[in-house]
Amino acid sequence: MKNLLKKWNQISLVKQISVGLIIGIILSVTIPAAAKPLVILGSLFVGALKAIAPVLVLFLVMSAIAQHKRGQQTNMKSIIFLYLLGTFLAGLTAVIVSFIFPVSMSLAKGADDLAAPGGVGEVLKTLVLNVVDNPVKAIYNANYVGILTWAVLLGLALRNATDTTKTLISNVSDAVSTMVTWVIKFAPFGIMGLVIESITTNGIESLLSYGKLLAVLIGCMFFMALVVNPIIVFANLRQNPYPLVFKCIKESGITAFFTRSSAANIPVNMKLCEKLDLDKDSYSVSIPLGATINMAGAAVTISVLTLAAVHTLGIQVDIPTAIILSVLSAVCACGASGVAGGSLLLIPLACSLFGIPNDVAMQVVGVGFIIGVLQDSFETALNSSTDVLFTATAEFKKRLKEGKKIDIKKVA
Repeated sequence: MKNLLKKWNQISLVKQISVGLIIGIILSVTIPAAAKPLVILGSLFVGALKAIAPVLVLFLVMSAIAQHKRGQQTNMKSIIFLYLLGTFLAGLTAVIVSFIFPVSMSLAKGADDLAAPGGVGEVLKTLVLNVVDNPVKAIYNANYVGILTWAVLLGLALRNATDTTKTLISNVSDAVSTMVTWVIKFAPFGIMGLVIESITTNGIESLLSYGKLLAVLIGCMFFMALVVNPIIVFANLRQNPYPLVFKCIKESGITAFFTRSSAANIPVNMKLCEKLDLDKDSYSVSIPLGATINMAGAAVTISVLTLAAVHTLGIQVDIPTAIILSVLSAVCACGASGVAGGSLLLIPLACSLFGIPNDVAMQVVGVGFIIGVLQDSFETALNSSTDVLFTATAEFKKRLKEGKKIDIKKVA
């Protein structure tokens, strides 16, 4: 048994997750009833990640800022620019693809009892109010905007603290990071449980009638991940971007696909940044911030489903309005985490741009919930993997400017 465990630990995490994925598919297809109890493994894994992530962010950011030396440069401006650029280009890509491949759909009921925000101002207001949320409440509700704010403020206040205090905070931060490592070791079993739950609960029958819509949605997200994002990376580094892109998709995107939670994937992304030897001062802030504002997948969802509603109702759209939709979807996507229901509940807001009544828009949201098992998985995978990709891109660009040699193949 000891030798078996030793051999298992020698296998890379990605291969371990692949094994868990294959076993999960086999069990859920061949013996679904017997496999059903294993669903608890997925719930435990996601629950553990969600529980540790807020504490990890609080102490990592607080420790990084408290020990930050004056004059030491970080990459936050570059990272935020890449986040916003990527989200806007995602919305624009989705608009262009929706015009090339127009999709109509059968509107669905089932979202009438949900309240969508009334305008962009309401979305941004929610986001701003989250900044001044009670710190304990912010941690309890996994409000990362609030957690980041308090962590930054506490870190700044502790800059003048004694070395003993700073060492204590650093030790707690390291201890929480170690706990994250323990949780991530259970990823193969967690992914196995999540796969079993997904296949035995949802199946694929309910998705078949929305195949064309799903094809456009998922196609846009693949195009962003494999074409647009690599172009952004190449424009910054002038090197083949794909080793880094595939590394991020493999080690971040796969777990995000199954957990369907950017928040739950924060610990995974932190470990990947550490593996890529990135600056802790930068990624300890940029990764949780990315889980809040880097929402390329959400921008795609909002644009595609809104234009599907437009095509279904036979509304004519001119180019200026389409560009406005790209900007609106990017702004809404950045505020998606501040709204209960995420990107889907921001669709009525985008629909209002075309004069689509709220009751019809909420039927589009109903369609979103039907296809959500795949839409949300691909959306989260794109969002979360891009957090690491853009953080690494900004870091490597800075090193190149400093005259250091960076070989993406070796790093990734």
